[in-house]
Amino acid sequence: NNKYYLYATGFFSGMSIMAIEMGASRLLTPYFSSSQIVWTVIIGIIMIAMAIGNVWGGRSADKNPDPKKLYTRLLIAAVWTAAIPFAGRFVILGVSYVVILAVKSNYLIWASFFSCIVLFVYPLILLGTVTPSLIKYATRNLTENGRTVGTLEACGTVGSILGTFLPTFVTIPNLGTAATFYIFAAILALLSLLYFISAKKHIVRGAAVTGIIIVLIFAPVNYSFAFWENDLVYEGESIYNYLRVREDSDKVILSTNVLEGVQSIYMKSGGLTGMYYDYALAAPLMAGTENADMSLLVLGMGTGTYAKQCRIYYPNLKAEGVEIDQKIVDLSRKYFDLPEDIPVTVGDGRAYLRNAGKYDIIMVDAYQDITIPFQMSTKEFFTMVKEHLNDGGVMVVNMNMKTAEKGGINDYLIDTICSAFPKVATVDVGNNTNQELFAGENSDIFNSFQQKTSALQAKDVLKSQMEEVSENLEEREGGNLILTDDKAPVELLGMKALDSLITDTLKEYGGQISIF
Repeated sequence: NNKYYLYATGFFSGMSIMAIEMGASRLLTPYFSSSQIVWTVIIGIIMIAMAIGNVWGGRSADKNPDPKKLYTRLLIAAVWTAAIPFAGRFVILGVSYVVILAVKSNYLIWASFFSCIVLFVYPLILLGTVTPSLIKYATRNLTENGRTVGTLEACGTVGSILGTFLPTFVTIPNLGTAATFYIFAAILALLSLLYFISAKKHIVRGAAVTGIIIVLIFAPVNYSFAFWENDLVYEGESIYNYLRVREDSDKVILSTNVLEGVQSIYMKSGGLTGMYYDYALAAPLMAGTENADMSLLVLGMGTGTYAKQCRIYYPNLKAEGVEIDQKIVDLSRKYFDLPEDIPVTVGDGRAYLRNAGKYDIIMVDAYQDITIPFQMSTKEFFTMVKEHLNDGGVMVVNMNMKTAEKGGINDYLIDTICSAFPKVATVDVGNNTNQELFAGENSDIFNSFQQKTSALQAKDVLKSQMEEVSENLEEREGGNLILTDDKAPVELLGMKALDSLITDTLKEYGGQISIF
């Protein structure tokens, strides 16, 4: 056997394992989010599969040390990996449906768990057989055993490093998830083909598989995650998100990662959205600032829905935003008509705020799929926001997934914010699960808002919306559910809230499904 070719096999198989892991995350993200919970499931399943493969590979190599068996397994893994872009979305939806019918809680965990098992366990078991098999083939005597094993392990590790960085920064954002699976499937197929050529065995089989996979890389096939949508004007991927833009005659909508939900909206008429942004328009009326021209900072800018609305209804307001995803900023200019004179900084909201100036209004609307990022949900963060408000300034926070159950994520956020601000109030957004929270230091903040609402002209389109906010505004007092930089289990809290919402929805349709 050519020892250097065995080292190359270790290198490229290690690279492919990590590329499949990164691709698995992106494949699952639109359906289950990219939370730490889903990552835990992916990593756990992959480690189990690799362990099984290690045992199988070692026993197989001892029983019959023929490299042909290893490279046949690599060819099978290549075929399976190449099939994932075709079958993955249908498998995920089918598994999700069965899970919803079969379990009563932890839907996110179980659905992602079984989807991972069906899609990724078998090829990763096959790839797990590589290292013990290569050690068997490459070891000729005990004198060089340590050096050989160390070199093989090093080759696999270096390959794994590249397999982590290349999909994240090169292939997924530039070519897409499907092409990423094809590229690394092609690498596995080529490894097998080259061995078969040298061994003069199975050459036609290996060449056929390799050729088909390479053709698929360049094939103009639609691999849309949301394949049932017919009004998509853009679908793509960035380093951070799966992105899709939908458009109809009235509006343009951005959704990120999860297939249901609105992250940003552009009303072509320029009016109110009918969503939480309309409620958040109360913040400028609450601000007790003496400045003629108010300043607004939006942390989690999205495509600029709130900043644009504030400019419409408060023409003297100066707005700017922070958005972590450059592609979302690009989409905001192309599809959502965000003016060039509303600046957007690309970066993390908390990191930006650390060196920012002071503002009259700070809107916190940063979401990582289903939850606020933990670093923007803690007492330390909200204290920092308070320090960056002008006298009389107001913070407004969009909170999703309101449930009737006590001790939910919104209760934690409310108690945490109350620990940083003396005056806090919330209002439920009609017809959905959002709540808007307003906080400030001015003791008269909410009375002042009610007076300003009453003073609005009857013809002002804001008046009825602000009256609804005023009538339903509920002042809050803090409790002991405090999130800190040291302990902020927002993803577990978000999963618990999601379970509750799914359960409530299933109860509504229970009469239509016999199992309920």
